[in-house]
Amino acid sequence: MLINGLQNEPHLLNQFVSTIALNHSDHPNKLDYSNQVFEYVQNPTGFTLNSLIRAHSKSSSPHLSFYYYNQILQSSNLFIYLDNYTFTFLVRACTQILSRECGFAVHAAVIKHGFEFSRYVQCALVQMYAELGLFSLSRRLFLGIVDPDLVLQTTMVSASAKLGKVIFARKLFDEMPTRDLAAWSAIIAGYAQCGKSKEALDLFHLMQREGVMVNEVVMTSVLSACSHLCALDQGRWAHGYIERNKIRMTVTLGSALIDMYAKCGDMGKAMEAFWGMRERNVYTWSCAMSGLAMNGSGKECLELFALMKEQDVQPNEVTFVAVLRGCSVVGLVDEGHRHFESMKQVYGLEPRLEHYGCMVDLYCRAGRLDDAIEFINNMPVEPHAGAWGALLSACKIHGNVELGELAFRKLVELEENNDVCRFHGLGWGK
Repeated sequence: MLINGLQNEPHLLNQFVSTIALNHSDHPNKLDYSNQVFEYVQNPTGFTLNSLIRAHSKSSSPHLSFYYYNQILQSSNLFIYLDNYTFTFLVRACTQILSRECGFAVHAAVIKHGFEFSRYVQCALVQMYAELGLFSLSRRLFLGIVDPDLVLQTTMVSASAKLGKVIFARKLFDEMPTRDLAAWSAIIAGYAQCGKSKEALDLFHLMQREGVMVNEVVMTSVLSACSHLCALDQGRWAHGYIERNKIRMTVTLGSALIDMYAKCGDMGKAMEAFWGMRERNVYTWSCAMSGLAMNGSGKECLELFALMKEQDVQPNEVTFVAVLRGCSVVGLVDEGHRHFESMKQVYGLEPRLEHYGCMVDLYCRAGRLDDAIEFINNMPVEPHAGAWGALLSACKIHGNVELGELAFRKLVELEENNDVCRFHGLGWGK
């Protein structure tokens, strides 16, 4: 365009901006470039503006969708107007932002401009309210829709299942005249995520009997259910099913496979799955490291962490939980402390409660109770029950009555009327 002197040609500029926006919403730099080029578009089309609204609604800058929405509102061009696509993308932007006020405002605009009966907008609103934690509004909106289609029904099943409303989700699912792969995936994932693993596996077997094609998303939920039940035999069968049916081994599915074998105690198969993966990300590495630490192989966990860094994979918060547990298993207090300090100093990661709990456990396992209580007292966040529970257990082992009584009192304060506290205190000091 620049070489041929066409940079001011309206049609080409509109087409250029739309193409970049639609194809590169997951590339911030390219999306920024489309924003910059847009400033030179003197007569943007409705399609161009909708393309930018859509792109930003899926990006890391969803708030910019509203900038382009305002461009439509302020336009004097009769050929630029709001449509159902505009509001569908705006509702999705609210879902990304996770702002209830924003969601209510957009819903009001939907009604004002007469798009409340658009199926695309209705689907987006049902999902938005569910994502915002307003399930009652999501359900009310859905139940008020006459003759909801398959897409809308599947959206409601998925939204309900994600929020743990599996009874309502199952009722909707059972009433669906036809159920596609998305509906099956949603209901099975919902049961698996809320701990109803047996029901998730039962649904999977029903899905097979009905002849529905299974994909990697469903198998990830199946492996998660096997993992929760510590059902190694069923997990092995699921692994075989994946291989027999040539289901694509994605990073997510591979991580679920590693996690299943690790939680079922078969680290040999877990690591075989790990090394057999063509592609690995930080979650895959962290999953393998967590499994090693969980099964008492702290040394191997730390070796894998070193290899991960050699391969320039950036660790995240989950990685460091595994690393600290690995240090705890083999009693490497000083190394654990170095890793803990490196989270913020080297990687810019803010330690969470789990990391503080791991450090307390590390000190307690090594018998360094004074260090443990000093660490607890210096925590920038309120110590949780796991930290005090680890200290109390260590005090019992090492016979530190005074510190143990302090830990017990703190536990009671945190979890009053909790049987766990009374259990910890049984026989204390005897």
